[in-house]
Amino acid sequence: MKIGLNNLKPAVGAKHRKKIVGRGVGSGHGRTATRGCKGQKARSGDGAKKIGFEGGQMPLYRRIPKRGFNNGAFRKEYDIVNIGVLNNQFATNAEITPSSLKDKGLVSQIKFIKILGGGQTDKSFSVKGMFLSKSAREKIKAAGGKVE
Repeated sequence: MKIGLNNLKPAVGAKHRKKIVGRGVGSGHGRTATRGCKGQKARSGDGAKKIGFEGGQMPLYRRIPKRGFNNGAFRKEYDIVNIGVLNNQFATNAEITPSSLKDKGLVSQIKFIKILGGGQTDKSFSVKGMFLSKSAREKIKAAGGKVE
């Protein structure tokens, strides 16, 4: 028999009939409708409890004392770029700004960018409007570039 779109069928045993519950005692799935006897999971609604719920016991995240300070909400996330990458991506005497780095796809945001001293450069750049590490600043100036 030739196989075509008109005679395709799923493999034997791959399809199951949906379980029909709550339709009379004779069906075998009546009365409690496979939910067991009383309790939270037997009631209407999904019976879901929030994450960390411990049956009314004081949950762990509230039992443990809270101490210290976390500055995570106000932390500055820097996109970092190494000198060696700039040497490969930009021409000599190029003006490097946050927007030019974003255009080349080297950073994801323009807000906080820091140039680090990884790699070497033999080209002179003009770098504007970014944070630089001490070694990056020295390497740019040694190659004859400017930092503003």
